[in-house]
This record gives sequence, C-alpha cells and structure tokens, in this order.
Amino acid sequence: MSLQTVLLPNNEEIAYRVRRGEEKTIILVHGNMTSSKHWDVLIDVLHSKFTIYAIDLRGFGESTYNERITQIKDFSDDLKGFVDALDLSDFNLIGWSTGGAVCMQFEADYPGLCKKMVLLASASTRGYPFFGTNTDGTLDLKTRLTTLTEVENDAGKTLAIQGLYDTKNRAGLQAVWNALIYTHNKPPEEKYDEYVDDMLTQRNLADVYYSLNTFNISAHHNGLNEGTNQAENIGIPVLILRGDRDYVVTEQMTQEIIEDIGEIATYIPLENCGHSPLIDNIEKLKEVIETFLE
Repeated sequence: MSLQTVLLPNNEEIAYRVRRGEEKTIILVHGNMTSSKHWDVLIDVLHSKFTIYAIDLRGFGESTYNERITQIKDFSDDLKGFVDALDLSDFNLIGWSTGGAVCMQFEADYPGLCKKMVLLASASTRGYPFFGTNTDGTLDLKTRLTTLTEVENDAGKTLAIQGLYDTKNRAGLQAVWNALIYTHNKPPEEKYDEYVDDMLTQRNLADVYYSLNTFNISAHHNGLNEGTNQAENIGIPVLILRGDRDYVVTEQMTQEIIEDIGEIATYIPLENCGHSPLIDNIEKLKEVIETFLE
C-alpha cells in the first residue's frame, strides 16, 4: 500500500494511501490525533473488490498545514479538492470520529459524488462540545468555551495534550489512549508504537477542537450557535456505527445524528466496542461495512 501526495488548488499537499482493488471505491477519513495510518487494519481486511483511498487531513500525517483551518468545512473542501484532483466519483465515504463530521459536511455541500456513507463513532451533526476545566482538573460542564483563544488556553485538554506532543511524551499519549480509546483491546506493541509516531505528526490540535465545538449542520441550536440545517441535504444511505463502550462519543450524540439525518440512516450499535472498533472487533466492523456497501 503506497503513500502518495497530491497538490490542491489551495496549495495544500494532501498525502494519501491507496490500495488498488476492483470497481468499488471507498475513501477513508480519519479522526483527531490520527491519520490514514490508523486505518491500516481495516484496509488489510476489506474485500479486494474495493479500491481504497485513505487521506491525511490537512495538518495530520504527511499532509501540509500551510493555512490554519477554522471550521470543519475547511477539511471537507480539501476532500473535494482531493476527489477532483484524482477524478473520483461514485465512491463511498467512511468517516471516523472527527472524520464523520467531515464526511457529513462534504455530502451536504457536494451531493452526487458519494453513493453511501458510513459514520464510525462520529461527532454529532451538532458538533462536539468543548467545555472548560475546573481548578481541580475536572470538566466544567457549566462553561462551554466559545473562542479559539479560550480553547487554545484550556489547561485540562488542549494544553495537556499539546504538552504531550511538544515533549514527545509517548507514555503519556498511550496513557490517554488507554483511558479513552483502547479501553478493552490494544494494538500489538509494534503497531501501537507506529500509531504513537503518527499521533505526533498532528499540527492543528486546538484548531480541530475549536472547529468541532462550532460545527452544527442541524436545524437546532447546539448551545453555542444556530445550525445551518444542511443535514437535510444529506440524501444518501448512511450507516451509523457506535461502540457501546465508547467514552468519547456519547449515545446522545449518535441519537442527534439519527434525528437530524432521518430515515435514510441505519444505526447498528457495536457490542463490546469502544471508540476504536478497528481494534476491538475488526471482523465485525468489516462485516457490517461490507454488507452495507453491497
């Protein structure tokens, strides 16, 4: 599986992995603190009838970060530039976590290119709220941060994770992932080391947090801003997957997606899985995705 790059009209160079297959195409869009690298276990098991592209979003992996993003739409517009550059159409999108928000924004803005969409442990159509931190380090659920500066200076989340990045604290990053992501199964040691190497490539942590906080394509006020109601533009079949032990994306967030997208959505809870079904139960994930994409 080769790693290639393509230059977009906005002068960002997007890196991507491609596994050649047959007639059906899948584009994989990763989440926060990851890149295309973290899709490797799924790419390995998906049927050979699929040609698979896995991109590094701007500021992750081997992609450039010349211009800071200010909203999820910046990522989805990059995705549009990517599919245009490679002349891709009639593809399926799979978005994990933050990548789910990117895929939903893409389909809302550019209908007709994507055939089906899979949202894996996805952020809500109403965003992912960013709350402040109490003096004792706990989450302050009464104070939702509103500005990029506030998000950048939040001690409990942004500064803590950015500090791990800046000091290349591999043990600290693994501790965070073991507490929130890999709560049941963990990758083999060598693969886990590769994933940590990959985490350390991120250059846009606060910008992603802020963009998730303000994202809202629903018809509802999300506690921070009014929604754009673009969710009603999503007209393709959507498969929504969430692990029943996901400590990152709540059941409420998943139900918001279901409510906002409507009857085109199919929801399948993944039993005994956390925020990374890729590691917790890759065979079940493969089965439900391939069945949906048939």
